[in-house]
Amino acid sequence: QVQVVESGGGLVQPGGSLTLSCTASGSPWGIDAMAWYRQAPGKPRELVAAMRSSGLIDSGDSVKGRFTISRNGTRNTIYLQIYQLKPEDTAVYYCNVDFVDDPYDYWGQGTQVIVSS
Repeated sequence: QVQVVESGGGLVQPGGSLTLSCTASGSPWGIDAMAWYRQAPGKPRELVAAMRSSGLIDSGDSVKGRFTISRNGTRNTIYLQIYQLKPEDTAVYYCNVDFVDDPYDYWGQGTQVIVSS
Protein backbone atom coordinates (compact mmCIF):
# COMPACT_ATOMS: atom_id res chain seq x y z
CA GLN A 1 0.00 0.00 0.00
CA VAL A 2 1.47 3.28 -1.10
CA GLN A 3 1.67 5.94 1.53
CA VAL A 4 2.52 9.57 1.03
CA VAL A 5 2.66 11.51 4.25
CA GLU A 6 3.32 15.21 4.69
CA SER A 7 4.13 16.96 7.91
CA GLY A 8 5.44 20.24 9.23
CA GLY A 9 2.58 22.59 8.57
CA GLY A 10 1.09 24.90 11.11
CA LEU A 11 0.46 28.49 12.07
CA VAL A 12 3.37 30.86 11.54
CA GLN A 13 3.80 34.61 11.62
CA PRO A 14 4.55 36.63 8.50
CA GLY A 15 8.27 36.73 7.91
CA GLY A 16 8.78 33.42 9.60
CA SER A 17 9.97 30.17 8.16
CA LEU A 18 9.21 26.49 8.33
CA THR A 19 10.16 23.19 6.81
CA LEU A 20 7.70 20.71 5.39
CA SER A 21 8.50 17.03 5.00
CA CYS A 22 7.07 14.35 2.76
CA THR A 23 7.85 10.66 2.92
CA ALA A 24 6.76 8.08 0.37
CA SER A 25 6.61 4.37 1.06
CA GLY A 26 4.89 1.13 0.11
CA SER A 27 5.61 0.91 -3.61
CA PRO A 28 7.61 -1.92 -5.21
CA TRP A 29 8.99 0.63 -7.63
CA GLY A 30 11.56 3.27 -7.15
CA ILE A 31 10.63 6.91 -7.06
CA ASP A 32 10.85 8.82 -10.29
CA ALA A 33 9.93 12.21 -8.93
CA MET A 34 8.46 13.93 -5.92
CA ALA A 35 6.92 17.35 -5.82
CA TRP A 36 5.26 19.93 -3.65
CA TYR A 37 2.04 21.61 -4.70
CA ARG A 38 -0.16 24.01 -2.83
CA GLN A 39 -3.76 25.05 -3.03
CA ALA A 40 -5.19 28.12 -1.40
CA PRO A 41 -8.93 28.49 -0.84
CA GLY A 42 -10.64 29.45 -4.08
CA LYS A 43 -7.50 29.04 -6.12
CA PRO A 44 -6.23 26.25 -8.35
CA ARG A 45 -3.56 23.90 -7.18
CA GLU A 46 -0.14 25.06 -8.26
CA LEU A 47 3.29 23.56 -8.43
CA VAL A 48 5.69 24.82 -5.80
CA ALA A 49 8.73 22.72 -6.59
CA ALA A 50 9.60 19.27 -7.88
CA MET A 51 12.59 17.04 -7.43
CA ARG A 52 13.28 14.50 -10.14
CA SER A 53 15.23 11.33 -9.48
CA SER A 54 18.10 12.81 -11.43
CA GLY A 55 18.23 15.72 -9.03
CA LEU A 56 16.78 18.19 -11.50
CA ILE A 57 14.58 20.73 -9.78
CA ASP A 58 11.53 22.44 -11.21
CA SER A 59 9.97 25.33 -9.37
CA GLY A 60 6.94 27.51 -9.65
CA ASP A 61 7.42 31.14 -10.56
CA SER A 62 5.33 32.44 -7.69
CA VAL A 63 7.67 31.14 -4.98
CA LYS A 64 11.05 31.35 -6.61
CA GLY A 65 13.68 32.67 -4.26
CA ARG A 66 11.87 31.89 -1.01
CA PHE A 67 11.28 28.15 -1.29
CA THR A 68 13.93 25.46 -1.36
CA ILE A 69 13.30 21.81 -2.12
CA SER A 70 15.67 19.07 -1.06
CA ARG A 71 15.69 15.32 -0.52
CA ASN A 72 17.21 12.77 1.77
CA GLY A 73 19.89 10.31 0.78
CA THR A 74 17.54 7.42 0.04
CA ARG A 75 15.39 9.60 -2.21
CA ASN A 76 12.12 8.74 -0.50
CA THR A 77 11.73 11.96 1.40
CA ILE A 78 11.61 15.54 0.24
CA TYR A 79 11.64 18.73 2.21
CA LEU A 80 10.35 22.17 1.47
CA GLN A 81 12.03 25.02 3.28
CA ILE A 82 10.00 28.19 3.16
CA TYR A 83 11.43 31.55 4.11
CA GLN A 84 9.92 34.97 4.66
CA LEU A 85 6.43 33.62 4.72
CA LYS A 86 3.63 35.87 3.56
CA PRO A 87 -0.09 35.68 4.24
CA GLU A 88 -0.62 34.74 0.62
CA ASP A 89 1.42 31.60 1.24
CA THR A 90 -1.48 30.29 3.28
CA ALA A 91 -2.58 27.07 1.64
CA VAL A 92 -2.74 23.35 1.96
CA TYR A 93 0.56 21.98 0.78
CA TYR A 94 0.40 18.61 -0.95
CA CYS A 95 3.09 16.13 -1.79
CA ASN A 96 2.91 14.25 -5.08
CA VAL A 97 4.92 11.14 -5.87
CA ASP A 98 5.56 9.47 -9.21
CA PHE A 99 7.01 5.97 -9.14
CA VAL A 100 9.03 4.35 -11.89
CA ASP A 101 6.89 2.20 -14.23
CA ASP A 102 3.70 3.17 -12.45
CA PRO A 103 1.16 5.05 -14.62
CA TYR A 104 -0.41 6.61 -11.56
CA ASP A 105 0.88 9.23 -9.24
CA TYR A 106 -0.02 9.60 -5.61
CA TRP A 107 -1.01 12.43 -3.37
CA GLY A 108 -0.63 12.90 0.31
CA GLN A 109 -3.42 14.23 2.47
CA GLY A 110 -1.85 17.65 2.62
CA THR A 111 -0.50 19.75 5.43
CA GLN A 112 -2.01 23.12 6.24
CA VAL A 113 0.14 26.21 6.37
CA ILE A 114 -1.44 29.34 7.80
CA VAL A 115 0.53 32.56 7.77
CA SER A 116 -1.03 35.10 10.08
CA SER A 117 -0.11 37.46 12.86
